[in-house]
Order: sequence, then structure tokens, then C-alpha cells
Amino acid sequence: MADHSPSRFLLLLPPAPSPPSLQELKKAFGETVLQVLQEVATASPESSKAAILEIAVACPFFANPGNASRGQLYDETQTIVAAVYKLVCIIAAANDINVEDLDGVDVRVLLLAWSPDSGTTASSFGPIVTLETLAHANRTWQYAFGDESAAGEALVKGFVAAKGSNETISRLHSGPASQTTSNTEGREPKPVNSEPSSTARDKRHHDVAVGGTFDHLHIGHKLLLSMTLFLPEKRSEGRPATAIVGITGDQLLVNKKHASVLESWQDRQNAVEDFCDSITNFEPKDAPKSKQVTTQNDPGPNGKTVNLHYPAGLVVKCTEIQDPFGPTITEERISALIISAETRSGGKAVNDKREEKGWHELEVFEVDVLDADEGGAVKEGFESKLSSTAIREKLSRKQGAKV
Repeated sequence: MADHSPSRFLLLLPPAPSPPSLQELKKAFGETVLQVLQEVATASPESSKAAILEIAVACPFFANPGNASRGQLYDETQTIVAAVYKLVCIIAAANDINVEDLDGVDVRVLLLAWSPDSGTTASSFGPIVTLETLAHANRTWQYAFGDESAAGEALVKGFVAAKGSNETISRLHSGPASQTTSNTEGREPKPVNSEPSSTARDKRHHDVAVGGTFDHLHIGHKLLLSMTLFLPEKRSEGRPATAIVGITGDQLLVNKKHASVLESWQDRQNAVEDFCDSITNFEPKDAPKSKQVTTQNDPGPNGKTVNLHYPAGLVVKCTEIQDPFGPTITEERISALIISAETRSGGKAVNDKREEKGWHELEVFEVDVLDADEGGAVKEGFESKLSSTAIREKLSRKQGAKV
């Protein structure tokens, strides 16, 4: 019987330029990302699912994080994840590469705790993974790629050594060596364990929330989910940290455009779960399955929940929401909310409601709006990769063509 699981590919990227602006990232890794996207896009697995490309981006400040809170590391982390996803969108739009539906490439950014200059003291938790844990994860990559730079070569060698095999990894060149290596070779990791500034977000959050429709999961959703799973701190003991993902109920979406191809709540929850698995669940091969799934279907608001219990003490709660507030006004212990910059008014409305109830307000963390304006980005085809409505319109056209 044929294996209908999607093909999986891995791209190892050394530390991003500092600061990780889109233009510098494109200069350093643009050609590498283009070549890999083109290679993966030509994969023709016997599967109804998109080929998966995991881009593991080395983040030196995770290798030795010291006492820094996730809140203190949030802005730098979010900037890197957003820039990589935006680079993918720009390159895909400019070269007519599908990264938005099941006929294309499903790109997922992994946060790699690795530095070319020092050992690793970090442990894998949430979407942060060590090189050793990634190397021994129960994942089979059809092909692995690396960047042909000094730091890129060191990263590839470290991965192969950790894996303990002679696995072939293709090195891809991103342009003149002076461009590629000057941004990564010998760059000192940012000292994140230094004395925080007076504006640093030093509070440690253990229960955070995000809300959305998450229809036809696209790159904007992936950025939002990645940072939601990043923020919770591991508790030293007691109950696990929680990331609550509010997913809009079906009855609130009946008036959406192209509703005939809008995914059901169950399908959207499955997509969220699959993505969360890919960035947080790195169980080793042949290990007993430790991820557990429990469900609730209680009467009343926010009663329908699928709980994903990951090893190391993180639970992702996928909750069906029936109003703009969801669990943020029914679960007092939540202390932080992840939003996009374009939904700030929603964050304010949540805190106004919590104030009415006499609860503490939520600390609000934003993710970037991924637009096509910075650096002369290609606009044609860009926004369609970041819009559920545009994806549904595209799928409706495909559906009509088949009739």
C-alpha cells in the first residue's frame, strides 16, 4: 500500500542577520530559500496533502538564555519568525510558488537553540528545539538542505554529528560569500541575561490566549500560533503551562464569502493541532507516545475543547468560541493575549471586559502584520497567500473548474 503521508523537507538556516530586517534576510538567505521552495514544490508525493518544508532558524539567544523571561525574548523572536515567513511569501509570490493550499508547499518555521560560538544549555520546550532533539526527532525528511556559509556549514556539521549518520545534506549558496558570511560568521549572541531595562517584559506568563477563525491555515496564522506557543513559561512544578487557542464556531461564519469551501470547526481544529505538533512535539524515534489528547463538551460558553497535552508540561487548549471574547472573560488565570497589530481594538475590548469583572488586565503581545510594502516587495500574489478569503476564492475557482 502506498504511503499517503506528505513529503517532508528540512532547511537549516544559521543565525539571521542582526537586526533581522527583511532586506538583510533576503540578502543573506534569499537564494537559498528560493532554491529550496522550487525543489520542494516539484515534489510529487502520492498524498493529498502539501509537501512540508520545515525551516529551522538558529537563534543564538536561545542557546544560553540565562534568566531571561519569554516576555523579554518575545520581540526579537517575533521579528525573526515574521521576517522568515514574510521572506517566504515574497519569494513565493515573485516566482509563482504555491504556499497557501494543499497543492503547494506547507512552510513551518522552527526555532533552533543553537550558536556557532558556544555550547547549548537550553532545553526543548514549546516551539524551541535544540539541535540534538531535532536530530533525533521521529521525523523522516526526504531531503535536508543547508546554507553554504561558514556558520551554515558549522550548523550542518553539528546536525549530522548529533544525528550520528552520514545523511546527505545539500548546501545551497545564497550569493557572494561576503554577503552570506558577514552577517553570521563570528556574530556574538545578544546577551539576553544582562540586567533588563525598565521597559522589559519581565513578567513570566504561564497561561496565554489567542483567538481567530484559522480557516485554511496560512502563514499569518502560523506566525500567530508560533508566538502563542512561545510565550508560556514552563512551570517548575504543579499544573502545566497552557496556550489557549480560541477557534471561531461554525455558526458565526455562515455569512463568510465562499462559504462552500470554508472548513468546518473540526477541520480547522485538526489543522491547528497538526501545526502545533510540528513546532512543539519532537519525540524521539521509537519512544512511547507521550502526547495525550482529551476532549470536553460541556454546556455553556467555551465548553467545547480539544486539549493537547505535550510532554515537558505544555497544554494547548483548542476551544470553540461563540463571541469576540472567548475564554479571556471566562478564565481569570489567563495573563497574556497574543494579537496582530490590526486587531488592537479587540485586545482593548477584552481588557475592558475583564476590568468590569474586577480581574487583572491581560498583557498584550503583538505579531507583525505581514504586508508587501517593505523593501519593494512584490505585491502581486502576495496578499492572496495571507488571506483565508482569497484562499477560499481560489479554491472555489478550482472547484468550479472541476464541475
